Amino acid sequence: MTWDQVLELIKGILLTQTGIPNLSIGQVIMILISFFFLYLAVAKEYEPLLLVPIGFGIFLVNFPLVPLMGFTEHGDPELIRAFYKYGVQWEIIPCLIFLGLGAMTDFGPLIANPKTLIIGAGAQLGVFITYCGTLFFGFTLKEAASVGIIGGADGPTTIYLTAMLAPHLLGPNALAAYSYMAMVPLIQPPIMRLMTTPEQRQIKMRQLRPVSAKEKLLFPLIASIFIILLIPAVAPLMGMFMFGNFMRECGVVKRLSDTAQNAMMNIVTILLGLSVGATMQADVFLSWKPMLIFGFGLLDFIICTFGGILTVHIMNLFLKEKMNPLIGSAGVSAVPMAARVSQVEGQKADPDNWLIMHAMGPNLAGVIGSASAAGMFIAMFK
Repeated sequence: MTWDQVLELIKGILLTQTGIPNLSIGQVIMILISFFFLYLAVAKEYEPLLLVPIGFGIFLVNFPLVPLMGFTEHGDPELIRAFYKYGVQWEIIPCLIFLGLGAMTDFGPLIANPKTLIIGAGAQLGVFITYCGTLFFGFTLKEAASVGIIGGADGPTTIYLTAMLAPHLLGPNALAAYSYMAMVPLIQPPIMRLMTTPEQRQIKMRQLRPVSAKEKLLFPLIASIFIILLIPAVAPLMGMFMFGNFMRECGVVKRLSDTAQNAMMNIVTILLGLSVGATMQADVFLSWKPMLIFGFGLLDFIICTFGGILTVHIMNLFLKEKMNPLIGSAGVSAVPMAARVSQVEGQKADPDNWLIMHAMGPNLAGVIGSASAAGMFIAMFK
């Protein structure tokens, strides 16, 4: 082999087997976007458990020629594609996350004040308004449903619904949902102050009654009966959520409950984050629809917050014991961050006002509400 042939061979390898000459401007942009989300996760600590794997998934998949999201010559999925196919596309990981969330959840505040279920329902206002609005911008019915659910601030539900109805929008939808969940302390307080007077923010609510262990044990069974009979399509999410909660409350499977809360949740969170991030390849993400999704997602979340507070105002017209309207903002299902925001804003108005447990009721109702809204969309369009 001559020297010229050696040079041609090296040149051919460089052009076809390395990523440097194949790196596009779009991929560079997406790598920079991944740095931004990693910065939010690490420096600002915005939802780090999810934004770290999502950001790193975006980072990895936007290098050219990487064998991560394609298929082998035998038709088998490559590494992250396998996570996505068997975990997300088959809708397994979101259900496992709901199982873990159920095992972490104490429904006591919701059981003690069942009226807060209405607040959780009212906080889904943005879901349906956004669904209608996106139709005027060229989104299909299924795409609009997947975008509308973002306002519920429930990442697993958003992923579950999007994977079922509009899988090509999974990356931007999931990232928008988790981004706005992370920014609850920034987005909600101005809306809360705008919709309440100083006197309303100072309303003190009576301490919640104690909830017995028997009530907590029966709740996931009774709730499952009503929810799944009304909306059978939501059974995979609500069934796992209530199963996890039953394991927590029954007291005889502590090892299983602990595994669901910790080891399993950590594993599926890693796989989910990488899978979602890896769907955000430059040729898919850098288009007009994903950009619009972030705008609609923000509007959606704002309207959902507005809807929760408005629901409390309406309920107070008929209640002898008034509720503090600040707990209405917790009707979105960003648990427990939205409830903490209600507590912080309440203490700004009155340092002796403790709203955290009262706000947890609407917060948990929001989880049920957003999953039920997703079930309605599935029943309509699947």
